[in-house]
Amino acid sequence: MPKGWRVGTLSSIGDIIGGGTPSKSKPEYYADSGIPWITPKDLSMNKNKYISRGQFDISELGLRESSAKLMPKGTVLFSSRAPIGYIAIAKNAVTTNQGFKSIVPFNNISSEYVYLLLKNNIGEIESRASGSTFKEISGGEMKKVPIILPPMDVINQFNEIATTLGKVQALLEDENNILSSIRDTLLPKLMSGEIRVPVEEVV
Repeated sequence: MPKGWRVGTLSSIGDIIGGGTPSKSKPEYYADSGIPWITPKDLSMNKNKYISRGQFDISELGLRESSAKLMPKGTVLFSSRAPIGYIAIAKNAVTTNQGFKSIVPFNNISSEYVYLLLKNNIGEIESRASGSTFKEISGGEMKKVPIILPPMDVINQFNEIATTLGKVQALLEDENNILSSIRDTLLPKLMSGEIRVPVEEVV
């Protein structure tokens, strides 16, 4: 191990937080435009590194009446079951269902650092999972996952570079999402002839 580096655990770099699901029998716990609520299914359909919301939102009442927790922008979402290992960074405050053990990075740790650290330790995390129907890692086991930590000056240098690149990537993903939405709206209309593209006469 390089001089100054040390062995730590995932609990050394952030708070590990689980999620919850408001009762589906209470429609008032959900909202058309409320608090973003993410599920592993949302991450399975999300091809981006960053995510702002999933298929459903919950209401303030749903948040209060469930074990779901509101987590800040920059939280690294990590699916802890069915399957283990979907990862994304929250672009805004979000909640998740119970299929997550998300990490809220400490102030001196960047979201990008946590994201890459988790990606490189999925094998170790999976080895600590248990369950007969499907494997799941508990919050307690997640906290104990061993990691190698460099000195803070190395982490700070990484944060400076990776955070800048992360902001650029998030903007490019937003632009790509807008273009995909425009394509999905226009293409059926072009194919059906509802919209026609004028063709200049050839002289």
